[in-house]
Amino acid sequence: MTMGQRTGHQILLQPPPYPDSHGDTPDHDGKTTGQQPAVGSTINPLSTFSRYAAGMDLTVCICTHNRPLYVRDCLNGLRQQTVRRDRFAILLVDSASSAHAAAEVADLAAQHDARLIRLDQPGIGLARNTAAWAARTPFIAYIDDDAIPAGDWVETILEAINQPGRRPALIGGRILPKWEAPLPAWWPASLRGVLSIIEYEGSGEYRTAAVPAGLEPYGANIVVHVLSLLAAGGFGSTLGRVGNSLLSDEDVQLAWTLQDAGYSVRYDSRIVVHHQIQARRLDPAWLLARLYWQGASHVLTARLLHQPHAVWRELPQRLAVGLLLAPFGLIPRHSTRLLGARWRLAYAAGFLRAALGWRATTAAIAHATPIAA
Repeated sequence: MTMGQRTGHQILLQPPPYPDSHGDTPDHDGKTTGQQPAVGSTINPLSTFSRYAAGMDLTVCICTHNRPLYVRDCLNGLRQQTVRRDRFAILLVDSASSAHAAAEVADLAAQHDARLIRLDQPGIGLARNTAAWAARTPFIAYIDDDAIPAGDWVETILEAINQPGRRPALIGGRILPKWEAPLPAWWPASLRGVLSIIEYEGSGEYRTAAVPAGLEPYGANIVVHVLSLLAAGGFGSTLGRVGNSLLSDEDVQLAWTLQDAGYSVRYDSRIVVHHQIQARRLDPAWLLARLYWQGASHVLTARLLHQPHAVWRELPQRLAVGLLLAPFGLIPRHSTRLLGARWRLAYAAGFLRAALGWRATTAAIAHATPIAA
């Protein structure tokens, strides 16, 4: 049985091979290969694994779409790391940027000795999976293009993946805010997380007593063992940002798939990035859209994890909330009035749409109203 083969409602994962003593990785036939995807090419998911880069454990991946200014800040942060540049590789994935933005990203890649892969199709899941197939190291660290790594980010990651004991398949890190504008007073304190902020200090396996209940890994700052990721089928293509939708949880779905298969999936707050929170996100309309898509993401994630019972168990509550709070949907979306009720309504609406109409949800994703991603 091959890695990642699905039987019934369970994904059976074989422990992925680590490199042999020469640093080579077996391909699907048990042989080693030195083939490397060409820069700018589309990666074939059925191709063989690339040869590992000698003496290097980590590839840093930045996925971007039309945001060269943020990419510049992220790359500058990588330039200022406490470890030598030859300790890690940088892979920049440009997902269908405009010609002008793509040219700027290409210049930045050249300046920072980063490999550049261009994709004609947008989508964060596709971009991250492409990077995993192109990586030439055992581990890949994903950082959002609008995040800036702490000075010891790479050093801390290398320590975490090489520490004695059980080797992790996925590590989620801490994400601190770097505000482009002050957080408005009306913003609900319980919803800082929808801005991809994680402030908890500590470490331990997710979904255990070692960390707070509800703590989840965010793709803005995660480290993944490459072959474990590929064995699990990669990031789901039905989740994650594509175009104008604010779908999310592709990172959570991957993490729980690995953990449910017996892999170590950990949180480590020593691994820190600073997430640049765009001013245009600090608007009630963005918050409501984000919560709507979070409700839909919750349903899709449960289905992808083969847990439909969790959706049906929650459905009556979300239906009651939707019916009770429906009148508040008439309030203009940029207003801050009764926001507590309105964001709960938005979440319930997204949940119900995904739970009761998968095709309708897919169509909504394709025709999403443009809003700041």
